[in-house]
Amino acid sequence: MKIKLTRIDDRLIHGQVCTGWSKTLNISRIIVINNKISKDSLRVQLLKQVSPSSITSHVININKFIKVYKNPKYKKDKVLLLLTNPKDCFKIIKLGTNIKSINIGGMAYKKNKQQITDAICVSKKDIKYFYKLHKLNIELEIRKVPNDNKINLINILNNININKV
Repeated sequence: MKIKLTRIDDRLIHGQVCTGWSKTLNISRIIVINNKISKDSLRVQLLKQVSPSSITSHVININKFIKVYKNPKYKKDKVLLLLTNPKDCFKIIKLGTNIKSINIGGMAYKKNKQQITDAICVSKKDIKYFYKLHKLNIELEIRKVPNDNKINLINILNNININKV
């Protein structure tokens, strides 16, 4: 499996992913990795329906993704991975996925989260896992669309007051 992009975006499959990233990266598959969402048949169906017709899409849990990732049958597939949070990214990397960079697109505001950019809100747990990823030498870059300049997430996290989160 050739992972062309790993993206954290809690909106998952939407316009920026369908028209921007998937075309720029020339991918053949979108894989949404989320234990909870993979059990929600309605949400799975909706996510598959909004995917571009030329791209195969899947919504699977972490353990199934690791099996698929290790299966030589998918060796040539060009894949865009979509996850909703840094903890799940950390898990799939620790389970053997070769990821060197994570794109952070959007993380919505919820209670106990702090807004750090116009599209990214983080909790203390998110911050903890971003730093764990950083310690693994994973690039953490913010870009909404492929033509945007990369912004280093760690530089932003180093300049926020974590006690406000």
